[in-house]
Amino acid sequence: MRGVARAIVEQMAGMIMALKEKGVSILLSRQNPRFAGLVGDRAYLLEKRQIRFEGSMKVLAANERARKA
Repeated sequence: MRGVARAIVEQMAGMIMALKEKGVSILLSRQNPRFAGLVGDRAYLLEKRQIRFEGSMKVLAANERARKA
């Protein structure tokens, strides 16, 4: 995450993971695929108000076209 100290990013990731373990659903809007991949289960890629990809983070990581988008 640009402009945020690494320690803060790590704290945010830890808090998100703790909430997920408790069954809390979280909607995270990020342009940082590395961070989203760390804490996310599913991804939706939007382009010009249209969903261009929808699936698990694992499928996203394996989909070259989606990664390039």
